[in-house]
Amino acid sequence: MLSVLLFGCIIFTAPSVVWGVQVHSSPEGLYVHQMAHGFFIVSLAILMYWLRSMKLIRYKGWRFINWSALFFILWNLDAMIIHYFDGTEGFVTIDEHTWEGHIIVASQHKIPVMLYYFGKMDHLFCVPAAIFLYLGLRALAQQVENNGYRRGEKE
Repeated sequence: MLSVLLFGCIIFTAPSVVWGVQVHSSPEGLYVHQMAHGFFIVSLAILMYWLRSMKLIRYKGWRFINWSALFFILWNLDAMIIHYFDGTEGFVTIDEHTWEGHIIVASQHKIPVMLYYFGKMDHLFCVPAAIFLYLGLRALAQQVENNGYRRGEKE
């Protein structure tokens, strides 16, 4: 019954239009957003350094989390590059009035255009990062359960 009620609430309160593009008010919103990506990169690099210096990557769970951090760093770098291209005046125009959302690139240089289109596929970095994070947390939880630390059995 609860699931039917929850489903009904989601269906009847859902917005009529949902856009998959987040727009940042210019220029301050984009600057803060870019700084957040940079902060995330530095934080993950510190995590990777800490995992290696403490020699925790010899454990399967922490090794997966280390890989997750690497892929999240790549994802953030990718996002920063794409935000830069999106913020460059005259480089790209996005027609959001259709279901397809046509992207029109004005540049005649092939390398930035290829980098832009590849960068728009940020799921190639984000999905593996999320999977590695899940695998790492699952392995750590299994390790805790196997060692008897669950529910205060060991202190």
